[in-house]
Amino acid sequence: MNEFALLLAATLNAGTVLAIAALGLLLNERAGIVNLGAEGMMLVAAVVGYAAAVHSGSDLLAFVAGALAGALLAAVFGLLVIWLNTNQYATGLALSLFGVGFSAFIGQPYTRERLSERAQFDVPLLSDIPFIGPALFKQHPMVWVAIALTIGLMWWLNKSRSGLVLRAVGESPESAHALGVPVRLIRLGAVVGGGALCGVAGAYLSTVYTPLWVEGMVAGRGWIALALTTFATWRPLRVLLGAYLFGGVTMLQFHLQGSGVEVPSQVLVALPYVATIVVLVLISRNAAWIKANMPASLGKPFSPGG
Repeated sequence: MNEFALLLAATLNAGTVLAIAALGLLLNERAGIVNLGAEGMMLVAAVVGYAAAVHSGSDLLAFVAGALAGALLAAVFGLLVIWLNTNQYATGLALSLFGVGFSAFIGQPYTRERLSERAQFDVPLLSDIPFIGPALFKQHPMVWVAIALTIGLMWWLNKSRSGLVLRAVGESPESAHALGVPVRLIRLGAVVGGGALCGVAGAYLSTVYTPLWVEGMVAGRGWIALALTTFATWRPLRVLLGAYLFGGVTMLQFHLQGSGVEVPSQVLVALPYVATIVVLVLISRNAAWIKANMPASLGKPFSPGG
């Protein structure tokens, strides 16, 4: 039972990285923008956040630094695709490739650095409850932030005026523009906000989840987060649940290896990516369902004069 509690705790930890990044990408896509650069943004934010943690010893400053790095890269992407109408898919891929190379370049000095002793978090009394305590109440606060962010985003998109405006921009930017809505600025705000969340996810990966800096350490999580938005049909709660599902698959490979299961390690490492492909294949079989939930202007450029 204790072993299962540890597996559940590890699942929540692993899923938090995916959840925060996927929520950021969901914000982009609800505004009609597809950003394929999540992998690159997370890598740059991971090394910037790790550097901030090394020099300051503060996780909070690491998250702020990661968020700023992600937001800056996203802002450049936003200016290119929103104002210059460059192809969203090609620009996102370019951003991802840039992030891979740039993070490797600036991260070289930090491969030899090590963080100070990590703080242990637990909720008094609750953390002592059998099974539930170790699984839920000894987590880093960012795990709970991800859950709160999901709930807040659900409320904001469905109940607030600004959230409804964002959704309107994602559905029909032309109609929103005709009503006087600043479509380009709203899309840029969504892209920058989404980039900041991807940055926080990258910083969490390098300072809490691992914690260390290794070239290419995001290891495809940006792409999985991107797939999660489709898997969740652009709904925050489903994003969170999907993130925990993929986090559980990721942790299962380590659990099986530790249990001495006679399966090639390469097969176990591939499990999260195989699960991603299987889920997307199953979802894509119902194209009408995806179309009914997908923002109508997703990936389409908008020009006020056109």
